[in-house]
Formats: sequence, structure tokens, C-alpha cells
Amino acid sequence: MKGRINKFLLIWAIVVTVVLIGLGIFELTKFFGKSNLFAKKVVNTPMATSTEAPTKEEEEELKWEDDWIKHNGTIYDYNEDIMTFLIMGIDKMDDEVKEVYGEINGGQADALFLLVFNPHDKTTKVIGINRNTMTDVDIYDAYGNYVTTYPAQIAVQHGFGNGLEESCELEKRAVSNLFYELPIHGYAAINMSAITTINDAVGGVDITPEYDFTTRDFEFKAGETVHLEGEQAFAFLQGRDTKEFGSADKRLSRQKKYLVAFINKVIEATESNPTIAIDIYNAISKQMVTDVSVDELSYLVTTVSKFSFSMDNFYLLKGETVMGEQFEEFYPDQDAMYEQFLDIFYEKVK
Repeated sequence: MKGRINKFLLIWAIVVTVVLIGLGIFELTKFFGKSNLFAKKVVNTPMATSTEAPTKEEEEELKWEDDWIKHNGTIYDYNEDIMTFLIMGIDKMDDEVKEVYGEINGGQADALFLLVFNPHDKTTKVIGINRNTMTDVDIYDAYGNYVTTYPAQIAVQHGFGNGLEESCELEKRAVSNLFYELPIHGYAAINMSAITTINDAVGGVDITPEYDFTTRDFEFKAGETVHLEGEQAFAFLQGRDTKEFGSADKRLSRQKKYLVAFINKVIEATESNPTIAIDIYNAISKQMVTDVSVDELSYLVTTVSKFSFSMDNFYLLKGETVMGEQFEEFYPDQDAMYEQFLDIFYEKVK
């Protein structure tokens, strides 16, 4: 009897030790992640400019700083503690990202989202960028030589790279320039083929469509809640009728609804499974190009899982979609975008 008890205690001690070691490794991973993120944190500020000049009284009383902005009588200062990450959904169905060669073979960034983590008010915000947003795109030839810069849909910028880091850096720069040279601290470019894996990793997502539509043999009804799993989730997020004017706008609206539900589900799941984001990261690693390491992700997830996030924290750029010579073109409302930019990335000077 005594031998059985000792054996039981030995097994229990081993189990406890393994758990503690696992937790210790996770905490150590978070520590290095935090150190790495802050070591490479960008310190420069956006190039947004004031719409009004400060008064002499403001300059003297507030000790005016060069990076401050005055707009509609309010003075703003860039929040340097904010961290911003670019998420790209690439229109490739390959199960593994590969280097490509030739002009515009890198794949288009059909989905573009900026994740904004603000430690001051402990909020997570998301900015959805219409893939047809017109901006300056750097054009390269089939040999990778720079040719010119020309206004085009922002989604195509990714295609002019090699499909790997080169493409991501090009797209990151294009998005940064669109937002007044906003610092972007990291990126993840994910092949569309990974959608089912990501969705099913959290047990699927419940969505109530706002309008009827049919795509890829799946039919969705307005007002009828559906639990998205597998290929159905892929159809909901990726499908659109390219012959229908404004189909990219409608798809972005669906993606917004989905991402709000998905992010909240990840936040909820993190409470019982702190490594869920890392599990997803590892599951899609071959279908993704990112400069965010596992230890950095560990720190981010455990930190921002405590931040608030809701539909009100998801922003879409206001503007107008028009038909260009060949393709649809989305032109942001510059005044509205500027005010939205100040609201998200700046703080009022008191």
C-alpha cells in the first residue's frame, strides 16, 4: 500500500513539474516577446500636418512641441505608445507560401486590416481598408527593377514583390503612406487558404448576415444566424460577385462583422487557453509570412486580451467607389479620414 502511495505521489510530482515548467516557459517567452517588441518599436511620428496654426499664447503657455497638431481648435499629440500591426489576406490558395518571380505575381492583398493596440485607454481598434483604395503604388518590372510610382488600387502593391517579405514590406509601406507615414510595428500576410483553419480553431463563428447572397454553393439569408465552419466560413469571407458594382465594399462589410465576432471569441477563449493564438500561429505558419515572432505574439495576446473591443472599435474608411477605366476605384474622403486618424492615433493635449 505504501509503495502504491509513493508511486502515486511520484507521478503527481512529475505532472505538477511538467505543468510548472510549461507555464514557466510561456512566461519566459512573453518576457522575451515584450523585450523584442519594445526594442524594435518605431519612434518616429506620422507626417500628418496641422490644419491651423497655433496662437502665440498656445505656443508659450503649452510649450508647443514640433509634432503637435492643431485641428478645429483642438491640439493633438501622437500617442507613441500605440502599437499597430498590418494584417493582409492574400488571394492565394497555396498550402505553403513560396517565392515567386515575374511582374505582379506576388498575389494581391484582397483583405487589409490595421490592428491598433492602445495601452493608454486599454482598447483594441481595427481599421478596415478597402482593397480598391486608390493610392501611390510602386511599380516594378519582371526583374524586380523599380519603374515608377503610379496611382492604383492598394491591393496590387503586394503583387510586385516576391510573395514573401519583399511583398509584405511593399504593402506595409503603401499602407503607411496612405495614413500619413504611420509607423507600423509588424505585419502578417496570410494566404486565403488558411481561413478554414483559423475559423475552426476557435470552434467556428456565429454570424447574422445583413443581406441575402449566394456564393460557392452556400446560401446566406438576411437576419438568419449561421454558425460558420470550414468552407462555409471561407465562402462568407472571400466570396463576391466581381460583376456586381461595389462587391468589394459589401465583402469588406461582411468581413468587419465576422472579425468583430472572431476577435471577441479569441479573447474569450484566451481566458481558458492562453496559448490559443500561438496554436493558430503554428497551424498556419506555412501559409503565412510575418515579422512577428512567437514570443512577441505571446506577449501581445496576454496583454491585449484584457483590452476592450466591440463593433464601435471597428472603423471603415469613408469615401466613394467609382468605375475606373478597367476596375473599380475607391477614393477615401480625405477630411473624414484625417479626423478619424486623429481620433485613433492622437490624444488631446490638456
